[in-house]
Amino acid sequence: MKKVVVIGLGSFGVNLIRSLSKKKIELIAVDINKDRVNEIKDLVTQPVTMDATNRDNLNSLGLKDVDCVVVSCGPDLESSILIVHLLSEIGVTRVIAKALTEDHERILTLVGANEVLFPERDIARKLANQLISPNLMDYIPLESGFVIEELAPPDIFVGKTLEQIAIRTKFNINVIGIKQIIPDRASVENGTVSDSGLTLNPGGDFLIKESDILIVLGTNKDIEKLHDKLNNT
Repeated sequence: MKKVVVIGLGSFGVNLIRSLSKKKIELIAVDINKDRVNEIKDLVTQPVTMDATNRDNLNSLGLKDVDCVVVSCGPDLESSILIVHLLSEIGVTRVIAKALTEDHERILTLVGANEVLFPERDIARKLANQLISPNLMDYIPLESGFVIEELAPPDIFVGKTLEQIAIRTKFNINVIGIKQIIPDRASVENGTVSDSGLTLNPGGDFLIKESDILIVLGTNKDIEKLHDKLNNT
């Protein structure tokens, strides 16, 4: 069973706890504020009231065998930086930290965070992309400069095969999967598509329907070119 620790029970931490509590995992919630811990005590395996900036307190949690520690200390930048540093020294294999500014993000990375979340910036970027590109449904930026996006097929794609739209040839973008909102029964029965309607690495003969969602992978630059083309069609 996975074991996850969330340190800091502000708005972000509490919402993360509520989502994680629905999963079959061992969940530990930590905050220095007793009232905050009491609010979510029924949702977690182990509610802990303590100062997480203290090395001995962290060691008492037995963190070396956890799968992940999420650090979300609200506006207290100094505390989050110290906690991430201590977790790194203790030997936690995966530390995810929430940042409030870009400088904070850089420091958290330097002191040992494996991943840094910057919710306000990331949500703003996602909204901006969706406002500019109506076909964009969701996207995941990757550190390598690539992006994974979910796209509703524009009218010019509907009724054509992947080979005919030639998205890889024209834009250097790969269609790595297709979600079929209305899965074809025959495809489910013969195993070419999952019950959820997801087809991974679809072939060139895949016929695109209006109800399909394309999952594409490409560089930021190539994805932008695709959106420019679709918006001007």
